[in-house]
Amino acid sequence: MKKILIKIKNNTLLFKEKVKLNNESKNLLNTNVINCNEILFSDEYIIDNIKIVSSFVNELCKSQNIDTVEVINGSLNELVIDILKNNTYITGLKLKSDLSLTFKICEKLIKTNITSLECYNLQTFMLEFLDKHGVLVESRNEILFLSNFMIENKLSIYSSIFYKMSLHLDFPFTEQDEEDFETFCKINKYLKTIHVFTVSRSDLESIVDILKNNSKKNIKIVIHDNINNLDTIEYLKNFNKKHSKRYKIHFKLSYSDAYLSENMLKQTNMSILKICGCLILLIVVITFGYVFYDNYASMKNVNDIQDEISKVVEITDTDKIIEDIIAKEENKEKVVVNSDIASLLSINPDVVGWIKVNNTNVDYPLLQSFDNAFYLDHNIKSEYDQNGWPFMDYKNSIDPLSDNILLFGHNRYYSGVMFGTLQNTTRYSWYTNEENQMISLRTIFNNYNYKIFSIYKIYKTNDYFATAFVDDEARYVFYNKLKARSIYDFKVQVSGNDKILTLSTCADNNNRIVIHAVLQKDDLG
Repeated sequence: MKKILIKIKNNTLLFKEKVKLNNESKNLLNTNVINCNEILFSDEYIIDNIKIVSSFVNELCKSQNIDTVEVINGSLNELVIDILKNNTYITGLKLKSDLSLTFKICEKLIKTNITSLECYNLQTFMLEFLDKHGVLVESRNEILFLSNFMIENKLSIYSSIFYKMSLHLDFPFTEQDEEDFETFCKINKYLKTIHVFTVSRSDLESIVDILKNNSKKNIKIVIHDNINNLDTIEYLKNFNKKHSKRYKIHFKLSYSDAYLSENMLKQTNMSILKICGCLILLIVVITFGYVFYDNYASMKNVNDIQDEISKVVEITDTDKIIEDIIAKEENKEKVVVNSDIASLLSINPDVVGWIKVNNTNVDYPLLQSFDNAFYLDHNIKSEYDQNGWPFMDYKNSIDPLSDNILLFGHNRYYSGVMFGTLQNTTRYSWYTNEENQMISLRTIFNNYNYKIFSIYKIYKTNDYFATAFVDDEARYVFYNKLKARSIYDFKVQVSGNDKILTLSTCADNNNRIVIHAVLQKDDLG
């Protein structure tokens, strides 16, 4: 049981948890009465008699001309706001503890008569929410924080939370991530799809409980993880069978082709393999012939597309395109410096730039879709094409520039198209040539030059996919981990406030070739 001291100071009513009681206060422990200087209640009494206490505080404010409440202990914030729900005299609230404001507190605040709030810290969307309801906020800590969940899904403003239709969840969740996901579910009205990576049964149960508690319906949860855990698989099957119709939440598995192929082989009967040995040998011969033809056709197709791109750049009148681009920009003073890239928007509005790696075939327009799947098997003309096309991670931003720009492309080894020649970068003669150590990334508004600081081959992993960081220290630790993997010391320094570029492609079925380069300071603009 807590004892809560209410003290009058000028036009302010102070709420404070009473830890040490004097003799007079001790006599009041079981009475909840008032002496001349203080008001002392137990928290249990307030909770059980909230209407009586609220009415009393209201009359006290009226008689003493009190218009401001100051709460010393953060543990009392919610209880005090409940007391002020029907108060017609209190317009100012000061929360003195160094606790970040929660959305639950915000929801309660807008139901009071409070018009000004002083607190330690709050997220940007809460600031917008309170401003919308006429509450002026003063934050003592000017750094408005975001959890990883909010950063990854670009949920810094209230409207983006309200209208968001698709989420990407990276587990495990921190306590702040889980709290912000629940807040998102309370605010959002349009969520349809949740993409989940690297999960366990406990993770899935947690997000389903939050969705159910907030009455979210018609939700598809797409799992992009090659799940091997039988307990998790059984949970998914049972949920879809028994509960998906009831709660209108459905799981969908999105296994990789490699995973499906591997598990199908494990289930193949050995005797059938022996019987089909001769047939497989024949298929192998046919396959090699097909691969040869396919790579020739792939190279010819890409060359034809590049010729078409050159013609589009040459003949397109970009004045109208540039005019439309500038019209969409908040900063009307921006200058288009690469009109050739702007002209390619007439072919595909997903064009975001142009990537070039010296002494390789990597010299292509760069695309970005709403996910990382579409351009794995579609080209710049949005036509189905097994070559795909080099693309930027869907979570990245080109303007402003993300901390870690992730670029992907298929390794078409035999034809050398897409990222097929990046394997050359692992050769000593290539990476020791200084001319090759600079990578060019051109966008409509900027020209960026990145200097390579790490090249390596690694077993398939996504631990270098991070695109946002909580602070410079986390970014510095991440960059140095990448640098330590390099097959060569490029003598390039990377600091915690740098921005980097990452190119990733398959080396074989199990490994990837990865290149990291740091943005040169002169290119920051």
